[in-house]
This record gives sequence, C-alpha cells and structure tokens, in this order.
Amino acid sequence: MENSTNSQNQTPWAVIVTIIAIVVAVVVWQLLDKEPEPEPVEIVEVVEEVLPEPEVIEPEIIEEPIVIEEPEPELVEPEVVEVKEPLPALNESDVWVQEKLPNLTWRKELLKLVINEDMIRRFVVFTDNFSQGLVAYEHSPFINPATSFSAQQSEKADNNSEQQWLWDEKSTRRFSLYVDLLRSIDTDTLVQWYVEMKPLIDEAYQELGYPDEEFTDTLQFAITRVLDMDIPKDTLVLTRPSVMYQFADQDLENLDATDKLLLRLGRENLLVIKSILLEINEKLSRAVN
Repeated sequence: MENSTNSQNQTPWAVIVTIIAIVVAVVVWQLLDKEPEPEPVEIVEVVEEVLPEPEVIEPEIIEEPIVIEEPEPELVEPEVVEVKEPLPALNESDVWVQEKLPNLTWRKELLKLVINEDMIRRFVVFTDNFSQGLVAYEHSPFINPATSFSAQQSEKADNNSEQQWLWDEKSTRRFSLYVDLLRSIDTDTLVQWYVEMKPLIDEAYQELGYPDEEFTDTLQFAITRVLDMDIPKDTLVLTRPSVMYQFADQDLENLDATDKLLLRLGRENLLVIKSILLEINEKLSRAVN
C-alpha cells in the first residue's frame, strides 16, 4: 500500500516537469527561429570622377635619307703599253746591238769573242750558209780560236802505208770559251730580242736574194742540222795528205762542211750545244707561232 501511495505522489511532479520542458522548448524555438532585423545599410553615392582624356602624342617621324648603294666600280688596272724603242737602220745597227748584248749573258767578259762589225748581216749570212751545209768562215759572228787544231801522231799506218793521226780531245778545249758563252745566255731574252729585231734580220736576208722566204725557217733548219748530228763513239782517225787534216774514214770525210765542223768541236762540247739549241728552238717556235 505504501508503494502505491508513493507512486501516486510522484506522477503529478513528472507531469509538471514535462510540461515545463515543453514550454521552455517552444520559447527557445521561437527565439531561434525569429530572423534578426537587418541592420540599416548606409547608401554611399559613388560619384564617378571624370578624368581628362590623355593627350595623344604622335611619335615624331624622322625621315632618314634614302641611301642607294651603288656597286663599287671595278678596279681596272691601266694597261701598260710598252713603248718600243725604234729600230735603227740596218747600216747603223752595230752600236744598238752592242748595247743590248750585255743583257743576254752574265759572262760579259766573253763578249770579246763576238765580232762587232756588221753584226746582223754576219749572223744572217753565216746562218744561211750553215743551213745549206756550208761554213762561211769569213762571215762568222765570232773571232777565230786563239789556238789551232792539233792531233797525235799514231804509230800505225793505213793500208797504203800512209801516216795516221789520232784525234786529240784536248784540242777541243779551244772551243770551251765559245761554249761557255752560249751556256751563259738567257734564252728567253735571246728569243725576245730576236723577235724585236726581226725587221732588220729580214732586211739583211732579203739582201741575199730571198724576198719571199722566212728567215726563221732557215734559222730553225740550221739548228736542226746540229740536233741531228750523230756523235761518233769511236776515236776519230785522221790523215794528213797536205797541210790540212782529213778523216781517214771516207764516209766522215764526205760529210758536209758543217758536220765536220761539229765533229771538230768535240763530243762534250757538242752535247752541251745540242741541249742549249734544243731549248732555244722550242722557245723560238712558240714565239713566232
């Protein structure tokens, strides 16, 4: 019974507490659910500041002068016109030739071997005769050797019991100075000089009775005679039926006077002369052609 009484007494308080809790909840809900009044917003009038338009400054246009590049003129070297010295008359050409001779050789002391009289005519006449197999000693451009030819007497005799003589190579030394002069000549200058004085040479050649022939052909034919000359390998044997020596070999004795002269020059001298004349002949062919 006591428990029942306690239960009745507690029930009203529980109801009261529940009601109070509901009321509090409603009040809190209303408070939280109520939107706060908006704060007054201050309206600030924005005044747009009108800025002055910027001054447009046009860039200064500087007109540069128009430069037209012209091509550089081609440098043309002035043509060097060689003024040729006028040729003298043929009869007055000896001094002119003598002045030019020292330019041909570095062995100027050997020019004493050259005859200084009627020099161009001597050269033309001697060359013309030589080309025909003749030796015109009286028209030689050079003085005669200081020593004469000599031979060694042999102990043997030919079939006719005629005394024989052997070729003495030492005798060829009398031509050594002439060969040295030829060897010392500047062949380029010689050929150039020949072309320069060609009118005087042609005049002298025409005097010999060749009005229509070319002297250069005659000169080259004379040079060819030297180049074609065979050099004997054996010692030459001579005879002396008179004052003059003769070749014991009849084939050699029957040679032209030019060939026998070349044999008397000697083997070594002839080889040197051949080599120099070959060079001159080649340069002469290029110059005249």
